[in-house]
Amino acid sequence: MAHSFISIKKFVGEPYSKILGYPKATSRQIKSRISELEKLKIKSIALVGPTTLGKTAILGKGYVGVVVLAKKGTKEVALKIRRTDSQRKEMKSEAVLLKLVNSVNVGPKIIDVSKNFLVMEYLEGIEISKWVYSLKGTGSAKKLKSIIRKILEDCFRLDQIGFDHGELSNVTKHVIVGKMKSTIIDFESSSINRRPSNVTSITQAFFIGSGIAKKAQKIYKTPPKEQIIDILKQYKEEKSRESFEKLLKILKL
Repeated sequence: MAHSFISIKKFVGEPYSKILGYPKATSRQIKSRISELEKLKIKSIALVGPTTLGKTAILGKGYVGVVVLAKKGTKEVALKIRRTDSQRKEMKSEAVLLKLVNSVNVGPKIIDVSKNFLVMEYLEGIEISKWVYSLKGTGSAKKLKSIIRKILEDCFRLDQIGFDHGELSNVTKHVIVGKMKSTIIDFESSSINRRPSNVTSITQAFFIGSGIAKKAQKIYKTPPKEQIIDILKQYKEEKSRESFEKLLKILKL
């Protein structure tokens, strides 16, 4: 889909400056951020996406930053802009975490980073909850199983490197299903200093807790909750490939 891009030079004034300096920034801060973007070779931004900031469409919004679609040269990228009220003083620590997950083939690929910006691969897709609710007709169970298995494999790889995403119990906002790639996103609350619980969190979200779990039950018959909880306890203790395979078997994946 072709998007309409606006030159970053126009982001000096309202309403666009609100995006670069959300929630509040001085004109000096905005100008400084524009020159930072120029150094990153970010030419323009498209105001599209499922989230809104005031009346402006964007790709996403979190505690640390807002995410927009941008152009680096001719390539479309996802640009994360540090919020001016964020407790995080720079974006480089998040870039380090993203590089780590990229090393096991998880997450959007990191492209570049500066103090206030993180440039990542743009993944065109929809939030997993919207995707699950859009499933209809024959082949739905096969599609759903394939995506859940892919995300669980990603989570297993993160567990293996001692990396905890931190927000996967709320799966809705943190998994994107796209035509080319489905993946976990948004690593701003991640840590390598906590005990990882990626597989357990996402299994609970898909099969025990959320609205997605109810919808998944309708699409394919999953085992009783008690059975899932038992195997999760075993996995939590061992975090081995063997206990992970047992979990996949129980979940009919």
